[in-house]
Amino acid sequence: MDRYEDFREAVESLLGQTYDDTEIVLVSDGNETVCEHIRDDYGGVESIIVHCLDENVGLLAARNAGAEAASGDVVAFMDDDAIADEEWVAQLVEVYETKDVPAAGGKMTPAWVAGKPDFLPEEFYWLVGVTHRGFGPDGDPELPGEVRNTFGSNISFRREVFLDLDGFDADIGGRQGDANLQGGETELCARLRETYDQGVYYNPQAEVAHKVFDYRTSPRWLIDRAFWQGYSKRGMEEFVPQSSAEESDFLSALLFSFVPARISRLGSSPSRTGFLQILFLSVLTGCVGLGYLYGVYVWR
Repeated sequence: MDRYEDFREAVESLLGQTYDDTEIVLVSDGNETVCEHIRDDYGGVESIIVHCLDENVGLLAARNAGAEAASGDVVAFMDDDAIADEEWVAQLVEVYETKDVPAAGGKMTPAWVAGKPDFLPEEFYWLVGVTHRGFGPDGDPELPGEVRNTFGSNISFRREVFLDLDGFDADIGGRQGDANLQGGETELCARLRETYDQGVYYNPQAEVAHKVFDYRTSPRWLIDRAFWQGYSKRGMEEFVPQSSAEESDFLSALLFSFVPARISRLGSSPSRTGFLQILFLSVLTGCVGLGYLYGVYVWR
């Protein structure tokens, strides 16, 4: 219940969509108290389905349960710590109406609950679930086009495609040795490409804001997160051998474009913030690398 008010704000953002033909499935993952509150607050709302799981099954299995309970042509996923722009659904629908694609997603923008940390470079916004510098077609997050996958809090699929693929692999994060493994969207979208020869169509106008709570702006938390993200990237290579292309492209852009540009700007216009961001960019890159090497050891 600690985040129930954030959950309510997420639901209200969905109820306020400009696109009317929507169905909202609220999944409670094995928490009876939360389920009772959801039923009290939203059980009588015509456009809402309340789906309570008897036991905690984890994020990916809960998403699958929500998709199975839904009846629409498209299933879109959003987390309970996010706020959808009022045009979010309309922008996703426009993609499906104008493009022959199996999946579509959009941009995650930051909602800094405790203020934006001046030391965190935009290249590493992905650590806090926000679309980062270097993402997107040609590495530009403002350009629409096909990408491997978008964040799980802003991704959608034609429902028949999602069910045909058997949804997310709920075992990720539960296999022996991979308790810290993340990347359910990566794995599913790799199967999507293998089956349909297409990725996710990215529409930057389909925006969802992700709340970045104060603990997620702690340098210690970010460093720990970077390590396990590196580990996850190595783990994903075991399950999805072709999954590392986007990471390789991003690393190349980071080392040969973003970092040199930052150093050049710092040289011509020195600032404390610029120095801190270059320093932290180096630290986080190193932590991702260490996590990856640890993954090489674990998955050897």
